[in-house]
Amino acid sequence: MKLVWFFNNLRCHDNKALTRACAESRGDEPVLALYCFDPQFYRLDAYGFPRTGKFRAQFLLQSLDDLKHQLARLNIPLLIKQGSPARVIPPLVTQHGITDLYLQREWTRDERSALQALQATPALHAVNIHQSYDQFLIHPDDLPFTDMAAIPEVFTRFRKTVEKALPVRETLPTPAPRPAANLSAVGDTGELPTIEELGLERPLPDPRSAFPFSGGSTAGHQRIRDYFWHSENITRYKQTRNGLLGTEYSSKLSPWLANGSLSAREVYWQLKDFERDVKANEDTYWLQFELLWRDYFKYISLKHGDRIFALGGILDRRYQWHLDPDQLTRWLEGRTPYDFVNANMREFAATGWMSNRGRQNVASYWARELQHDWRAGAAWFESQLLDYDVHSNYGNWMYNSGVGNDPRDRQFNIPLQAERYDPDGAYRRLWL
Repeated sequence: MKLVWFFNNLRCHDNKALTRACAESRGDEPVLALYCFDPQFYRLDAYGFPRTGKFRAQFLLQSLDDLKHQLARLNIPLLIKQGSPARVIPPLVTQHGITDLYLQREWTRDERSALQALQATPALHAVNIHQSYDQFLIHPDDLPFTDMAAIPEVFTRFRKTVEKALPVRETLPTPAPRPAANLSAVGDTGELPTIEELGLERPLPDPRSAFPFSGGSTAGHQRIRDYFWHSENITRYKQTRNGLLGTEYSSKLSPWLANGSLSAREVYWQLKDFERDVKANEDTYWLQFELLWRDYFKYISLKHGDRIFALGGILDRRYQWHLDPDQLTRWLEGRTPYDFVNANMREFAATGWMSNRGRQNVASYWARELQHDWRAGAAWFESQLLDYDVHSNYGNWMYNSGVGNDPRDRQFNIPLQAERYDPDGAYRRLWL
């Protein structure tokens, strides 16, 4: 029996683990799917924040509900379990005779330790574990660099090198449905927990939110249709991406990409179809540019490993860092000297969303102007962000804190930023 362990690849289309499990199952050999609610991702972190906050947890639950329905159409049951993989998976191996385990390869600290703990259990010694890199736009095997050590430390050099060939693989189709009996291959599959059962309060919808969308691959594909094909807002993307108000100033695809409800490849090929059939301009190219930024931070974390979590970052640069609890509270609650920072932090606290422009400014204030431990800011973002991705989150925080990949080592002039990006004060009035 084959088991597909889902984590940040919550889709049936363009999913290497699922496709391979189905292709390698013999005859009517059952294929099962599993999602574990691992307690390590719901505990309080060193700063007292829940590692997965209410907004991302709700988006995850919606995504899993959608995945469960997608898999049911393929006659594949999705087992929902609460507990660490090392506690959950071995009994399944014994009970169902699991011979092969398929998953997306992860490499950051917590995901790596979870797999290592699982592999150390006796029940897994006879199980074939198949891992595949499936979260990239450009697969590691297709990079035009000799090895990971050759990944440039500056994004522009990375982008210019990979864009010469841009070897993006074709997407994988959704597997054909399994025999109907596969759906009942196990008994009780378990119910999705409520958000309260995860130890969180249910978030209240805010009519001001720039991200009023639901989780799940179905909603993600609808967003592509709306933003690309129906409104053609993609043709204005570069002009509007620094906006602050409303749903249309950016693609808003990042939450679905973060938990793998969409793959970067399918977004890219939809973009290429749009450019071929409708219009290609600098704005449509800029979405490709941002997909490459996303890849870049994944490669930086793959290259540098756990150094992305170090105070000195990948540069091992020393600053006089502080961590004042009162200053932290004022920043979290949007009670700083800057109304632009305050508006962004209050939007974030109320919705789990913040624009790219806002993220850069609030990070610059916390880490560069106050010189407070940037990891506290990164931890708050990890807790709150709908589109939290460990590589982009810590990569961007290092970048904005002077310990990462920014060759200019800059600090934002926040009043000037407010004047430029919120000239009439509409955004600040909305949130303040």
